[in-house]
Amino acid sequence: MSTAADGFAQRIVCLTEETTETLYLLGEERRIVGISGFTVRPPRARKEKPRVSAFTSAKIDRILELNPDLVLGFSDLQADIAAQLARAGLEVHLFNQRSVAEILRMIRALGGMIGCAAPTAELVRRLEAGLEAARARAAALPRRPRVYFEEWDEPQISGIRWVSELIGIAGGEDCFPELAARSLGRDRIIADASEVPRRAPDIILGSWCGKRFRPEAVAARTGWDAVPAVRNAFVREIKSSIILQPGPAALTDGLRAVQEVIEEWASRCL
Repeated sequence: MSTAADGFAQRIVCLTEETTETLYLLGEERRIVGISGFTVRPPRARKEKPRVSAFTSAKIDRILELNPDLVLGFSDLQADIAAQLARAGLEVHLFNQRSVAEILRMIRALGGMIGCAAPTAELVRRLEAGLEAARARAAALPRRPRVYFEEWDEPQISGIRWVSELIGIAGGEDCFPELAARSLGRDRIIADASEVPRRAPDIILGSWCGKRFRPEAVAARTGWDAVPAVRNAFVREIKSSIILQPGPAALTDGLRAVQEVIEEWASRCL
């Protein structure tokens, strides 16, 4: 049974996955009338909800046919879609969360927008408890490994803020912490490919959005054979669906996946 108050949005289109997953976690999936074609969490959403957008494109006419009273999007990359829908008379809200704290704030804001304060507070409490548990596990590590996270290979891009923070929570040290303050991907390009070997990561994690991460291709890069992560076979993929989504997935399954690699490294390489 819905706990939402009357007078809040009842027909919501989610242009990205994290708001869809949040609404399902709150038990408010009945409100969702359209989702992104990239949505995989929860799996049932793809079976239950029409797919009306990609990431930088959307089926504007189809969205209008669904007659939503709220459209939720993410970041500057969906600004053009949002503008088209707003000009058509729809209410649109673009979130722009980039950090762990901002992900939690997004969840709180979404809960407030639909009148579900109590369930949202409980969801946030569970997520924060999971983060604290991960920090406690990390505190037991005798040493924190240097971790390089690669979100794209050509050009090499790193430093996405919430991933950098999750690496720290899980017990690692981000090799490129200075990039975390830059929200746009083009500002996080590592222009000099030799800079990664110079920083000598103990672990390389990759999640190439839209294509399969290839550890063997990373290991074969010129000059990377002496990198500790390559030498010790700690070049690993983190699925994009659990780490590149700035929502509940990153704070749960994404964090666990990162921490599992760090703890495996600690058990083998210390």
